[in-house]
Amino acid sequence: MRVLLLAHSFNSLTQRLWVELSELGHDVTCEFDVNDSVTIQAVEMARPDVIVAPFLKRAIPESVWKNHLCLVVHPGPPGDRGPAALDWAILEGHEEWGVTVLQAEAGMDEGPVWASRTFPLRPATKSSLYRNEVADGAVEATLDALARLADGPVGRPALSPFKPAVKQADRAIDWAKDDTATVLAKIRSADGTPGLLDFMLDRPVYLYDAHAASGLSGKPGELIARSGHAVARATTDGAVWIGHLRARQEHALKLPALDVLGPLDHLPESPGYHDIWYDERHGVGYLHFPFVNGAMSTDQCRRLKVAFVKATERPTKVIVLMGGPDFWSNGIHLCTIESAASPAGESWDNINAMNDLCREIITCPSHFTVAAMQGNAGAGGVFLALAADLVAAREAVVLNPHYKGMGNLYGSEYWTYLLPRRCGAENARRVVEARLPMGTAEAERLGLIDCRFGRSIPEFRQLVEEMAEALAADPGLDERLAAKRLTRAADEAQKPLEQYRAEELEHMKLNFYGFDPSYHVARYNFIHKIPKSRTPLYLARHRRKDSVSQ
Repeated sequence: MRVLLLAHSFNSLTQRLWVELSELGHDVTCEFDVNDSVTIQAVEMARPDVIVAPFLKRAIPESVWKNHLCLVVHPGPPGDRGPAALDWAILEGHEEWGVTVLQAEAGMDEGPVWASRTFPLRPATKSSLYRNEVADGAVEATLDALARLADGPVGRPALSPFKPAVKQADRAIDWAKDDTATVLAKIRSADGTPGLLDFMLDRPVYLYDAHAASGLSGKPGELIARSGHAVARATTDGAVWIGHLRARQEHALKLPALDVLGPLDHLPESPGYHDIWYDERHGVGYLHFPFVNGAMSTDQCRRLKVAFVKATERPTKVIVLMGGPDFWSNGIHLCTIESAASPAGESWDNINAMNDLCREIITCPSHFTVAAMQGNAGAGGVFLALAADLVAAREAVVLNPHYKGMGNLYGSEYWTYLLPRRCGAENARRVVEARLPMGTAEAERLGLIDCRFGRSIPEFRQLVEEMAEALAADPGLDERLAAKRLTRAADEAQKPLEQYRAEELEHMKLNFYGFDPSYHVARYNFIHKIPKSRTPLYLARHRRKDSVSQ
């Protein structure tokens, strides 16, 4: 079928549907819902068999839904209505939630239901639930709906009362009354966008990245400790760590809490908030780094490099790089770069810190390394994974192994060495020249990853542990490590890693310091969520001159 994805932006769910529908052989194109006239024109040009709307902020024009089947993905169970379904579900403490594919009609979220899925509502942020359970359910329900087009919708459910967008007052924290669970639910309901507005040190700030602070307590509402760049704030029955803040002012960015508040040296340092940790079982070391949004700052890259080196000093033979459950890595940290006194200088420091980390993994002689991609990865984060000896990915992961969307960045992380070595020259060219998301099936076909398995995160983790423990127990592992060292020595003799790095950084220097400001403009627009005025042609295939619909 010819499927038109109509979306506010190319967000994670829209990317996931693009990947899944394309993999099944559907002819997929996408249009950003800029205004009614653009949407109407796009439908006329695309001539879709069906329109799927995974992420909208406005109603579909009447002339479109009256004349075309429009399937809207709503992140709530059948009958739920309103633009903040997931926010309310978290705030109200539902144990189960759902996602519904319904037909667009005049009433918002009132059309007949074509398919739906339910899932347990785990204690997590809105963005994490959206990226995982909602996305999984949306894909299944959308495919279910498309498979039953000839049969029609399953029916009209009883409608729940319409719930409006959540206001800040609806989830405001009362520090004198709210316990830890309540505080966490309120922050998690807004984590991602827009963030929960509060006051800290008499300054209005948005709160993100909250976790229970075990063993800490104090006067409710007071800041009582710091850990790394996070601060702990007391609740009525304990405390919460708050890892990131955003000041309430124009162009303010989401940053580590102490980068916004200042050093706060008077607060006691307390262990508890971790963005990097290591654990070890059955001869395997597991290195976790669930960085917020998968972004890796200069400091985080340096600390992760130190942690990796320490892991190699342990009496193990296998190290698994776990990343985090929502993201494996998305490369350099655009927010800390944007907030720096010299964004170009911080970009340079950040990419070099990434390269230093990659080099440690590539040249590790003592251990077999596994990149276990639980979550999505993009740009330099994908190529960081390729530094490992084996790359495994969860089935539902989406990869964006390219830099071009960020102002035609050239990229580094030794990709000019790692990518052709894995994929071959032709596939390497295809990967870096593309701008589209990639599913794990395509990534495996191209040689970008070695294997894919597990739909859910717990299933993937269990299978990774079984694989890693089998590797560690393999009598042939020492021979495999010896072969790895010989291959690395041969590659180094043919062309040193430092030469690859120097060549890549020559291009990056032009991106950061050259006359073309494309990277800096693209970074600013991305960080500040500046909406695109038109859909890029690589997504809007119906607008290309070679489109079969014209």
